[in-house]
Amino acid sequence: MDLNEHRRRASELSGGTSPSYVKALVLKLLKHAQFQGSILDYAAGKGELLQLLAQDHACSNLMGMDLFERPSELPEEIGWIKQDLNEAPLCERTFDAVVCSEVIEHLENPRHVFRSLAHMLKPNGLLILTMPNQESLRSYMGLLFRGHFTHFLGDCYPAHITALLRLDLVRICAESGFSRPDFYFTNHGNLPKFTGVSWQKVSFGLLRGRLFSENVGMVARKV
Repeated sequence: MDLNEHRRRASELSGGTSPSYVKALVLKLLKHAQFQGSILDYAAGKGELLQLLAQDHACSNLMGMDLFERPSELPEEIGWIKQDLNEAPLCERTFDAVVCSEVIEHLENPRHVFRSLAHMLKPNGLLILTMPNQESLRSYMGLLFRGHFTHFLGDCYPAHITALLRLDLVRICAESGFSRPDFYFTNHGNLPKFTGVSWQKVSFGLLRGRLFSENVGMVARKV
């Protein structure tokens, strides 16, 4: 298959969206950082996160970037760049923050991605990243019994191709001009083989953190 066609099909398999609890984590991390300024949503997909950010007066000069076409529902004032995120970014402007949510696992070269993100950030700019949590009990069980992390098995491939752990992100940040990252968890995680049931539901909210979260968030600054 032609490389561009393969990438397009893999991008379509991602669906261009993420669960509501992941979007909630991104908004929480922006609020925790007391963020104000311009934002690039890197891999904006259907534009759902951009529409939420547009409702926050602290977020200005919003821009989306993705292989997808610009979503028709986006307000006109939100910019859009259509491009293959595996390639060097076409955008030459810089932003106060870049959100890279549920995309790094879809791309071929995470170090290239981080260098691209640093290129598009102002000094001390904020990077917020989310991705599947490979360090959950459910993910470990996939690795132990089926040979790969759960989010990279079955129908997840070829949309999900790059599995990273927190240590990988620490190393990549150090190599690409970012501060040492802080990590956060969604505190929403599904039971192995019973994906319609969460750890939180069966434990009345007691099971939380790394082992019981489907997704992990990362916050770092460009240095």
